[in-house]
Amino acid sequence: MIQRIQTLWLLAASLTLLGLFIFPYVSFINLVGLGKQIFVTGTYTSLNNQSSQESSSIVQAIVAGIVALFPLVIIFFFKKRKRQLLLVVTAIVLIILLGLWMYSSAHAELGAISQNLQAGNIGVGFFLLPIAIIFLAMAAGGIRKDEKLIKSADRLR
Repeated sequence: MIQRIQTLWLLAASLTLLGLFIFPYVSFINLVGLGKQIFVTGTYTSLNNQSSQESSSIVQAIVAGIVALFPLVIIFFFKKRKRQLLLVVTAIVLIILLGLWMYSSAHAELGAISQNLQAGNIGVGFFLLPIAIIFLAMAAGGIRKDEKLIKSADRLR
């Protein structure tokens, strides 16, 4: 199981998605001048290097956790390559949907204080999603390569 390269790509995708809990996906300054950061766990305000939670989004955190652990689950389907490939595509779709949800929640949060989502506001968390999709695509390539190898070995028998 660990010898296959797609296992490492799936593990890298999962670790990248777990970074959503560490890095904010939007950082901005509100009308009062307080720095705010939006994580998947909620909105945090920082004042004098002290961070305090302003609001929480438990549902988004749970969904982000499920999406982050999904590539780890896919690793254990190594005997069923077609199903594993289908689950990788499903994981990519789930990441895209999570990204859209994060964008809409950030847009709503910034819209409440009459600001727009700009390039300066985007945090590291938004960049983790495409990196995870790239890792999953590389894992899908490894799964296809294994499938091709097994089909060629079956022809030789």
